[in-house]
Amino acid sequence: MKKLLTVSLALVLVIALLCAGSPAAFAARNTSFIMGIDAEYPPFSFMDDNGDYSGFDVEVCRAVCDKLGWKLEIFPVNWDNKLIQLDAGECDCVWSGMTILDSMKEAGYVISAPYYDNTQVVLVKADSGITTSAELEGKDVAVQLGTSGEALLKGDLADLAATFNQLVTCDSFLKCFTELDGNGVDAVFVDKPVAEAYASENEGFVIIDENLGAEQYGIAFRAADQELCDAVEAAVAELVADGTYAEIAANYPKIVNNLLFLSGSEAADELIASDCVEAAAAVDSAA
Repeated sequence: MKKLLTVSLALVLVIALLCAGSPAAFAARNTSFIMGIDAEYPPFSFMDDNGDYSGFDVEVCRAVCDKLGWKLEIFPVNWDNKLIQLDAGECDCVWSGMTILDSMKEAGYVISAPYYDNTQVVLVKADSGITTSAELEGKDVAVQLGTSGEALLKGDLADLAATFNQLVTCDSFLKCFTELDGNGVDAVFVDKPVAEAYASENEGFVIIDENLGAEQYGIAFRAADQELCDAVEAAVAELVADGTYAEIAANYPKIVNNLLFLSGSEAADELIASDCVEAAAAVDSAA
């Protein structure tokens, strides 16, 4: 018995040494986590009918905090100023269907591994007669400030935007949709899952059958917070390994096909292999 106990303690010590300054060690030093979200971004983050924050990203983050013993706080950011608010310490990360941009990496932000494949689409009224992006010529098109959609229309898709009568910028997708519903604009340039969520809950809207820009979602942390990112990613890996991630994903069937970390995928295998999950399980077994 003494020998077994000694071996178990030795294994624990080895894991502790291997993971010193690691996700597990860092997580143990923290008690709370502030998640920065876009509160009007279903199905990833939104306020439900009970006045509570919900969505795929919110549920995953809540499960991460439960696993790490952190108290979760949710902070709705102004999406156009999200990185300014992150730098100011108003939140610990921006985790809300956030597109990974090279400009963020170049500015020094720590970005998690991508977890979702996204595309940009155009949402119009079903009776608009608009069926292609080329037919937006002379039309008013809305886009949310600070989004990859806005960046595309001012960058790679600038030639398309130049054909619009005007590009209307709003500080939330909800305001973009309100403008479309009230005929203030003719179309909304928007992330595909958000367009699908809106069209499924509101009659009279359709998505033009074109994917106008491929991108991936990730989580943004401050430049000095690599350890925090590692701790979160290690917890997500455990959620993937134990099936919790898939259970959460099942609540959001419209985005399942584009999630990268579902069990059995190459991205999921790489995520699990990148931390101490298997080593920690070995210690548990030995004990």
